Amino acid sequence: MTDQNGPARHPFEPRPADLAVTRRSQPGELERFLGGKPASVAVRLVFLSLIVGFFLVWLDIRPADIFFSLRVMVLRFWNMGFQALHDIAAYVMAGAAIVVPAWLALRLLTMRGKD
Repeated sequence: MTDQNGPARHPFEPRPADLAVTRRSQPGELERFLGGKPASVAVRLVFLSLIVGFFLVWLDIRPADIFFSLRVMVLRFWNMGFQALHDIAAYVMAGAAIVVPAWLALRLLTMRGKD
């Protein structure tokens, strides 16, 4: 397996011409943002929208109902004088009192194991 002008190479070593074909150009900003080529992302989004739309119609939920519910929720927050936001903040703080120390302990234990 010797070329006339070069050193012997391993039988499974790829040739430079093979490597040039498999190299890809770096994705552009748009491809990085979308997570792939625009056409392939569009096809995936259409397919996913079809599946989700099927289940929403099956559950008798219409897009107008969703927007109406969001509008009603914002109006309730506004009419309650933002008391609901205060209540949500209290729930978040109560949960954070447990979640944040547990997360910090797990991160410290994970970091210790990597040394």
